[in-house]
Amino acid sequence: MSLRVVLVGWGAIGRTVATLLPIDGIEIVGVGVRSDRRLPGLPTTATVITDPAELAALAPDVVAEAAGRETVVPWGRAALTVGADIVVSSVSAFADPDALADLQSVAIECGTQIQIQAGALTGIDALVAARPMGLDVVRHRIVKPPAAWKGTPAEELCALDGLTAPTVFSRSAAAEAARMFPKNANVAMTTALAGIGPDKTEIELVADPTATTNRHELHAEGGFGTMDVVMANNPLPANPKTSAMAALNLARAIENRAAPIVM
Repeated sequence: MSLRVVLVGWGAIGRTVATLLPIDGIEIVGVGVRSDRRLPGLPTTATVITDPAELAALAPDVVAEAAGRETVVPWGRAALTVGADIVVSSVSAFADPDALADLQSVAIECGTQIQIQAGALTGIDALVAARPMGLDVVRHRIVKPPAAWKGTPAEELCALDGLTAPTVFSRSAAAEAARMFPKNANVAMTTALAGIGPDKTEIELVADPTATTNRHELHAEGGFGTMDVVMANNPLPANPKTSAMAALNLARAIENRAAPIVM
């Protein structure tokens, strides 16, 4: 019996995931978007829906979100209520603690699950595993070329066009970073929820004129020892602003729901 999957979002991540998942045991039965329009490359098995209330008719097992923070709560509530698990990519939605508490209460009531996928990061599994022994420090440094920070509050915090060296323009807790930079620092909340929480996780944002990738540097200290992990992400060919690993990790999260061996 196939795992029935609905993708929410048909941007670069959703389209890439759809190309990675034509494997035995998984069927993409729907794609949720904002408006009913022709979608290029839509799987022949998929129905286009525009309202979370339409999920019930598709009877999904898993709903995978990759459409932006504003979609997480309405589509998440609908998915959990109809008995489907929700895989969340736009984790910055949980910078609002009420949003996380709301979905968590629905999941408990309905016996369903919220899964936060690792996105553009690595080392998240180690952070989660380390928590029982205690984490003292979790620091996440996000380094991107100046152009990647344009159109964000970074433009008011430093002169992006005139930089000649890596420049730290923001230091804050994860919740604040995710609120101010919901797309560029989306993964700040992923790190926070995996480790010591949104108010204790330290986020450092850097514009680096020499950078050619989007780089994430994670540092953690605790009873387990010390961890330092660096992830340098190449962009998706379909969208240079999106890290390839964000799509790869979402596809892996879905595949793990149907695979006989999970890693």
